[in-house]
Amino acid sequence: MTETDLTADLLNEPRLVTEPGVAARVAAVAVPVLHGMGYRLIRIKVSGDAGCTVQIMAERPDGTMLIDDCEAISRALSPVLDVNDPIERAYQLEISSPGIDRPLVRRSDFERALGHLAKIDMAVPHQGRKRYRGIIESLDGDTVRLRRDEIREGEDAVVALPLTDIGDARLVLTDELIAESMRRGKAAERDLKEDLGIAPPPPAHAKKARAKGAKAKPPKAKKKPLPKNTKRHRLAADERLAGVIDPIEGD
Repeated sequence: MTETDLTADLLNEPRLVTEPGVAARVAAVAVPVLHGMGYRLIRIKVSGDAGCTVQIMAERPDGTMLIDDCEAISRALSPVLDVNDPIERAYQLEISSPGIDRPLVRRSDFERALGHLAKIDMAVPHQGRKRYRGIIESLDGDTVRLRRDEIREGEDAVVALPLTDIGDARLVLTDELIAESMRRGKAAERDLKEDLGIAPPPPAHAKKARAKGAKAKPPKAKKKPLPKNTKRHRLAADERLAGVIDPIEGD
């Protein structure tokens, strides 16, 4: 499978969790525009706490999202929403990235989140519970295996939760998650600058290391030169001036 095919598959991958009501009408308008621009929808939230706000969360298929991406989506989507008018009152449009503690709405989201801490709310109770928290261990078929961090006596440490029964899932902010997000963000910014011609492309050996995920070796520290103006050197200079020849090793 080529990189183009993989990107297309990720772009068209269905969400496990979708919105009802007004948010669903907004999604019906927004998704074709987002796909046409090379983005995919994460979530739509319509709130009326301070007027009416429509928050559209989106990202690129590789999971990245920059400020420029948000601005481009807002410019393209605003007139389309105005024409289709899925909301019957005035509203404020907000375009945002998923954030570090992102919602997990697709199977690929769970695959990227392997090894990280997550909170999952089930739409359909599993083993008499609706809320789970733990490390995402693996995906087995249509279930996600979660190693719970808080269990009571008699409960299973690892549970297999059906993906189709999940009502809401998101990552929990941890130091490990922040570090990984920073690495991905720097890589995405570097790739974007190279594509735009702002930064020169990396040399061949750097590309190979990047493709394999190898870490760059730190440069070797230069050997410091021996000091030439110590007390010992000054005494030796005085002796030479006095006619005593006793050169110091390293001179």
